[in-house]
Amino acid sequence: MKKPNIIVYFSDQQRADTLGCYGQPLDISPNLDKLAKEGTLFENAFSPQPVCGPCRAIFQTGKYATDTGCFRNSIALPNDSKTIAHYLENDGYKTAYVGKWHLASTGNLEEKPYQDFQKIAIPQELRGGYTGYWRGSDILEFTSDGYGGFLFDENNNKCEFDGYRCDCITDYALDFLKDYKEESPFMLFLSHIEPHHQNDAYHYQGPKGSEKKYKNFILPTDLETLGGDAAAEYPQYLGQCNSLDTNLGRIIEELKIKGLYDNTVIIYVSDHGSHFNTRNKDSHLNGYDDYKRTCHDSALKVPLIIAGGKYNGGNVVKRLVSTESLAKTILSIADIDVSNKMIGENLLDEVNHLNDNKDNEIYAQISESRLGRCIRTDKYLYSVYAPNINGGEKASSSEYLDDYLYDLEKDPFQLNNVVEDNSYNVIKFNLRVKLIDWIQKVEHLFVTIN
Repeated sequence: MKKPNIIVYFSDQQRADTLGCYGQPLDISPNLDKLAKEGTLFENAFSPQPVCGPCRAIFQTGKYATDTGCFRNSIALPNDSKTIAHYLENDGYKTAYVGKWHLASTGNLEEKPYQDFQKIAIPQELRGGYTGYWRGSDILEFTSDGYGGFLFDENNNKCEFDGYRCDCITDYALDFLKDYKEESPFMLFLSHIEPHHQNDAYHYQGPKGSEKKYKNFILPTDLETLGGDAAAEYPQYLGQCNSLDTNLGRIIEELKIKGLYDNTVIIYVSDHGSHFNTRNKDSHLNGYDDYKRTCHDSALKVPLIIAGGKYNGGNVVKRLVSTESLAKTILSIADIDVSNKMIGENLLDEVNHLNDNKDNEIYAQISESRLGRCIRTDKYLYSVYAPNINGGEKASSSEYLDDYLYDLEKDPFQLNNVVEDNSYNVIKFNLRVKLIDWIQKVEHLFVTIN
């Protein structure tokens, strides 16, 4: 039986509620909404680490950020890491990588890296095992803005582009598809930067006309209540999300033209969401934050849709899942078994209801803004922080203090922290025990929480 092609269509800093299939009232995502109806919509998917570099390391290796050492940005993926690209190429797949990499440079946060590939070509040994088609930039927001820039090909040649960035990055992916010959299956990892803000402009950059097109936006309740900069930035942000959808449509169209669509599995996912400067003002902040780096759903909850092959059928998975499972799931689609070598689960098990009797909970590691850990269930969110430790300086701790507890049935937008409410002591204790067990299991530390 012919193995399926795989496309990972990866957005950066996208809230799930920007999409129609997750409740967005504006017409932002017609292509993705259609894909969700054909395939599987994971209604409650959460990031295991809401920072760009660490989450990318998890997606490529199926290892926790504390295992790879990539617990914050500006730490390169170790050369000896075995990634999905290694497994797939060893199994006969052609691999292609297009867009933002963010796993080659190493240095202190907010300083010039001492291993610096932010604006130059990434050498082969730092590309995580991708030996085929490559159109990448380590820090794409440093080599481009919303309307032009450059990246590099597999031979380290600079590839300049002029036009809206999301369109141009998709053009490179389409070039791969148009030239693809069907001698072997392929895995294309298309890593967009949209809808991430443009760092040097402190601003989200949608296609021209976004301000007018999406002027009638409705802010999610958490953003409307807490303030931040969402009211000013949301039309551009939605414009970026719509551009991602339009370009996904271009990919799907090319697959159909080439007769590849029926044998291709498409995964749409983001690394984390955006809280738009609403969750970075509390007294426990010890480090740096602007849009992510928190336990709240605004940063942790992400879109996840898989369509094609065994995922087709209009499925809706309501159980909580972690995108830590992405690497294992990608390889399972290729029928490569890494059950004991990677974290997470094969997400097909959720589609087939094999986990319905298991605890419905996810965990996450928080860095940069604080050194934190959290557990989220369908009813509660509980988070802790390590006192007096900068989240950009240390990966783990053996001591934590209570940070947040939210009753999600009463407070779905996480506006009322009840961590000091004595009526929740039993619930907090039970969540604390689970969180301690998880930390000790995955980080091999004896941990206390007070």
